[in-house]
Amino acid sequence: MKYLGLLTLLLTLLASRPAAAQLYEVRPGSVQFEKRERDAVKVQLDGTAQWTREFWQSWLKDTYNIKLKGGGVLGVGKKDVMEAKQTQVSSVSGKLLDLYSAVTAPTDSTAELSVWAALGPDAFLHPDKTVSEYAALRGMVQSFATAARLKAYKEQIEEAEKRLKDGEKEKDDLNKDIKNMQSNTTANLARIEALKKQNIENTLKARQDSVKLIENARLLEIRKAQLQRRKDRLSALDRK
Repeated sequence: MKYLGLLTLLLTLLASRPAAAQLYEVRPGSVQFEKRERDAVKVQLDGTAQWTREFWQSWLKDTYNIKLKGGGVLGVGKKDVMEAKQTQVSSVSGKLLDLYSAVTAPTDSTAELSVWAALGPDAFLHPDKTVSEYAALRGMVQSFATAARLKAYKEQIEEAEKRLKDGEKEKDDLNKDIKNMQSNTTANLARIEALKKQNIENTLKARQDSVKLIENARLLEIRKAQLQRRKDRLSALDRK
């Protein structure tokens, strides 16, 4: 139940984002490639450019056994083309395709995937000239966007669960520290009270010992006098 509530909250927050309506929606677009404008399909995702690029490559390999070449570390607004020449994409066309893609980073937290393809030299897919192939390419990218949305949500839920777990652990640690400090404080207060009592007893005993010391000094003087008188008598007897 706790995780169900967490999932509901996370999905609500994601849906309430201003740009949420544009994310994961595949749309037609174009890219500059080989010094010409090429028709492409595009989709924006919630994630970094590196995350999008890595998942796009792994998804193509797992789904179509396509291995893309190229790609690299991108900054905001930059792109690096990934390609798979003469590859089979049966869901798009019965012919071999040259598949191209690039990932840009419109912001630090979103990425845009652009995908375009060609049936041969300068025979790029076009929404009007190669209607079925272009629509199939768009469908393929939409399938990827759906998988990316699911993966992103799962990872965000896992991260939220980890933060919740870390928060609960921190709470337990803080409660433990508080109990230890309270226990130490109680012990210290008890020790302070014992020391206060010991100080009172020591002060009383010191006063008593002071009185005894005075009495002891008086008795010493008397005994010294008595001893001296006896010595004097003995000396007088010796002289007779």
